[in-house]
Amino acid sequence: MSYSGGRMLLSSQREGQVSRFNVWVTILVPLLALLFQIYVPLFFRFLNFLEMPLLVVVYLGLMRRNPVSGLLVGAAVGLAQDSWSKNPLGMFGITKTLVGYFAASIGMKLDVDNVLMRFILAFFFYVFHQAFYWVMERALLSQQSPFDLTGWLGLGVLNALVGAALFHFLDKLRVTA
Repeated sequence: MSYSGGRMLLSSQREGQVSRFNVWVTILVPLLALLFQIYVPLFFRFLNFLEMPLLVVVYLGLMRRNPVSGLLVGAAVGLAQDSWSKNPLGMFGITKTLVGYFAASIGMKLDVDNVLMRFILAFFFYVFHQAFYWVMERALLSQQSPFDLTGWLGLGVLNALVGAALFHFLDKLRVTA
């Protein structure tokens, strides 16, 4: 563990570098995640718990380590998810924008190439996403949806497990410098 250079828990210089992706990866991976979110639960109900667009936003934010880039990816994915869902326009856009921004900000400070750290961050951002969405439903839409922390924690663990595997696959799409 090293605390020099303004970064915490970075053990090598490579881990502090910004990851680069081809343009097709930046467009195709979020699009596939959105299509997964829309169509896969129609055929496989048991996969309804997965929040693939959120996991992609978290990954791209963590790896790029640029808050503005994370913010833009989160906004684009969130608004696209809103436009293809039955939810009011902007709900996912706002929550995923915040997740992308915070993921990129944390990616600047932590070793995000560590599998355990990725699991913890995927879990944290899933719970954050659900809690913030709940707050927005109550504040902006005046809906009295239940506060289901235990459900969020359980689904957060499942999403974090899938996220850790997904992040390993997405690492293969990084451009080497």
